[in-house]
Formats: sequence, structure tokens, C-alpha cells
Amino acid sequence: MSEPDGVHEMRAVICGAGIAGLALAQRLACHGWDVTVVERAPGPRTQGYMIDFFGLGYEAAEQMGVLPRMRELAYQIREAKYVDEAGRRRAGLDYDRFARVVDGRLLSIMRPDLELALREQVADAVEIRFGHSITDIENSAERARVTLTDGAVLDADLLVGADGIHSTVRRMVFGDEQRFLRYLGLHTAAYAFDDAAIHGRLDDSFCLTDTTSKMMGFYGLRDSRVAVFAVHQSPDPTLPDDVRAAVRDTYSSLGWVAPDALARCPESHQVYYDQVAQVEVPEWSRGRVTLVGDACQAVSLLAGQGASLAVAGAYVLAEHLATADSVEQALVRYQRQWQPVVTSKQATGRSGIEWFLPSSPTRLRMRRIMTKLTVVPGLDRYVGNALVGKARVSLEELSGERGRLRQATTARR
Repeated sequence: MSEPDGVHEMRAVICGAGIAGLALAQRLACHGWDVTVVERAPGPRTQGYMIDFFGLGYEAAEQMGVLPRMRELAYQIREAKYVDEAGRRRAGLDYDRFARVVDGRLLSIMRPDLELALREQVADAVEIRFGHSITDIENSAERARVTLTDGAVLDADLLVGADGIHSTVRRMVFGDEQRFLRYLGLHTAAYAFDDAAIHGRLDDSFCLTDTTSKMMGFYGLRDSRVAVFAVHQSPDPTLPDDVRAAVRDTYSSLGWVAPDALARCPESHQVYYDQVAQVEVPEWSRGRVTLVGDACQAVSLLAGQGASLAVAGAYVLAEHLATADSVEQALVRYQRQWQPVVTSKQATGRSGIEWFLPSSPTRLRMRRIMTKLTVVPGLDRYVGNALVGKARVSLEELSGERGRLRQATTARR
């Protein structure tokens, strides 16, 4: 959004220093905005799981100039394979074939490493206040005024809730969390530990237990560290008070390296744990407050593109803010262009629940058959597209860049 001479510099306060918040901060800073990021955690997050990063977010990361750093931090995964209680391979997905479905534009990266790459990009341009939360929001048609836990008051042309599925900004401005959460019947956990012996048994693969109702996954990180991903069915969305005890108890029946991994589960505060849910918010903006990332568009880990969509959604919002005639116009365009993409990805995630975690032995056998089809020429692309979906529109179209380029070309003629 260009400002005429003599008009104040546009200012944004972003609540949340995760993927969406950092991506938006980078784009707004590049467009000349003064940006402050507020994050309640005392420092950068260290917990998280491996992300398959592709699609519209990959395009956005390329445009932002962060892709080379992401490649440095990424891991080379040879295969995602399902193993039995003895560690024998029962089925698997070749990552090279998966990469071909998305034309090779795929990275496997740990969530904290993706945040690191984005944080490095804004280090000299954006203020990040760790250890601060928002206690009060005054929202009007002209500005948002934010009060922090330390008593500081920040005035902004735009307040952005990028604070995740349990967004404080969304609750304070749009209403109670339960109005917007669609619980998908699963809990998930992630943590990491050091073990050279287990690390050596993973063989550059993402190894998952070939089980029903509950599943653990393991992959090797740098320096002999092992990352653990776990998911299980639960009718109750309530999170346990003692996370470590709950993880150890829930997955105690699994075999192979699971018992050793559970024995090394760290203290509860070092474990990422949450319900698996989607967020559906009818209106993403109110006054000078808007939402981005999981605060308004959580697709869940079942859809497999949450991080990619967080980056792409932030990019789309920033580009509309940079070019619209007003903040209000930009926010309308942002939701109109981006919400259909999110709705489609959420539907893909819900339809893939039984593929992701089969609820019965019959469903498990069906998944084994489907994974075997990925090696059949022609069918591999069909199965891959069914799993990841295909974008119907480009990032240029969603952010309005294609129209601006067309106008610029016409003007030069």
C-alpha cells in the first residue's frame, strides 16, 4: 500500500513468531512497513516435527528469497516406510516419486528450522518481542491499539493474529475458540532425543509403525538425534495434564523401537502436544484486526500442507496490503482470494483421515495396497495427486500479481 508524501509510515503488530507471523513480517518489512512481532514464548520454539514443504508455499518462499537457506537446513528423506513390530518393511512411499508429482519442488524440513530460516530474514528489519502477550485490544475502523503484559501500548494500522490454532487474538476479537474449531478425533505429539543406535536403524527413511488407531514415526536428525512423531485416535479433545505420562501410556503397546523412544520421552514442557483440529472462521477480519495462518486456516497435519499454506497465505495478505487503495480493501481481497484454497485443502485433509491413520485392519490393508500402486507408472502420479492435491491457481493470481503484470505490460505498449 503506497503512501503519499507526508503520510505516516504504515505500522503492523503481529501476534505470533511462528511460520505465518515471520513470513508476514518479512513481506511487510520489504514493502516498507514498520513491523513489531509479539510472541508469548520466551524464545524460539525447539519442538516440532518434520514438514514436507511444497506447493504454493514453495512458490512464496522462492519469491521471498528464503528458499536457498531452507535447502541448507532440509533433510534428504529416501522413503516414508511402514514397518511391523520387528522393523520389517510392510509398505512405503518413495520420496523421489512423490517429488516428481510436485515437479521436484519439495523440501523436508523440521518446523523449528523453517522458523529459523524465516527469522534470519527479518533479524535486521523487524522487532521481535519474546516473552510478551497481549492483554487488551482496542479495535476501530482507523487503528488497533494493543496493550502487552509489560504494560507497553502499541498503536498500529493493522493487528494480525498469527498465533496459531488456539489464537488469543481470535478469541479476544472474534469470540470463543469452540466456535471455530473442528476437532478431527486425533491427538498428536512430537519430541526428539539422542540415540546413535536407533539413528543408525532408520536408514535415511521416515519410519512409521504399520498400526491402527495409534502410530509412531521416527526419523534421523543431525548429530545422531532422533525425532519422534506420534498420533492416536481419541474421542475427547481435552489435553492431558501430564503429557509425558500420557504419551508413554498411550503408545506403550507399540513395538520395534517404540519402547526405547518412549523411555527417552523428555519432560512435558519439552514435548509438542496438541489435538488435531481444523479452524473455520467465517470472517477473517474485523476493523483493523485480521488473522493469518492456523488462526484462521488450520488444515491439520492430515492435509500435510499447513506450513506451506502459512507462508503462502502470509504472502498473499502482504501483497494485497502493498497494492490495495486501503487496508480495508486489502483485507477483503485477501480473504476472497485465499479462503477457497484453504477450504479445498481442509476437505482434502478430512477425506484422508483413514489413509493417514487406519481405524481397522481392513483399512490398514487397503493402505498397503494403495502404497504399492505408487510404483506403477501412471498410477504413481494419480495416487500422489490424490494425497497432496493440485493447486488450481498460481500464487501470482492469488496475490493479484498477474493482474498487475498484465496492466504494466499493457501500459508499456
